[in-house]
Amino acid sequence: MNYFAHGRRFLSDPYFLAGTAVPDWLSAVDRRVRVKSKHAAPFLGHADARLAALAAGIQQHYRDDRWFHRTRAFAEISWQLTVAVRDTLPGDEGFRPSFLGHILLEILLDAALIEDAPQQVDAYYAAFSRLDAAVVTDGVSQMAHQSLESLAVFLPGFCSARFLYDYLDDAKLLARLNRVMRRVQLPALPDSFVEVLPSARHMVRQRRDELLAGEDQRCPTA
Repeated sequence: MNYFAHGRRFLSDPYFLAGTAVPDWLSAVDRRVRVKSKHAAPFLGHADARLAALAAGIQQHYRDDRWFHRTRAFAEISWQLTVAVRDTLPGDEGFRPSFLGHILLEILLDAALIEDAPQQVDAYYAAFSRLDAAVVTDGVSQMAHQSLESLAVFLPGFCSARFLYDYLDDAKLLARLNRVMRRVQLPALPDSFVEVLPSARHMVRQRRDELLAGEDQRCPTA
């Protein structure tokens, strides 16, 4: 699952919402750092309700990923997208097609959800604007057992970029995908890759309900 699919049910609780985004934020800020469910667990009963909610949101992220990645729809669509990528990028038999098959599915699921409820994206970013970035940074640093001041710098940019809206436009989505390619040190995608996206969107939208069939209640904060 990606940012919006993880967080859209929790817009009324900014710190829980932030927790659902923490693992993905860390992938962008410092790929060497991970905050897992076990790292968040000791904070669930924290005296500061904001840190307790942050920890519960992190656990929600991993709970959601566990059921999501086990769904039949995820396995089938990610494979179909991997094949489509290989057909579009002849000779690319390395890691890039399977990586793209995975992240395209998750990004295009976000796109489908945004198309259905565009007002929720405004609410998503409005919730993040209510966060104290210092509290989030300190909490995640404690869980990671290392200073993550770069997260405090990253958060305002995440809110101002509002890149979730780019998922709805094929050309902008391609540009976003190439940012990911640079971050993980994979070759950039050619402009012609945009031709894959309309059919990929249809494939994901068609099975959206199957992909979300395992959604459950939010993780408790204590």
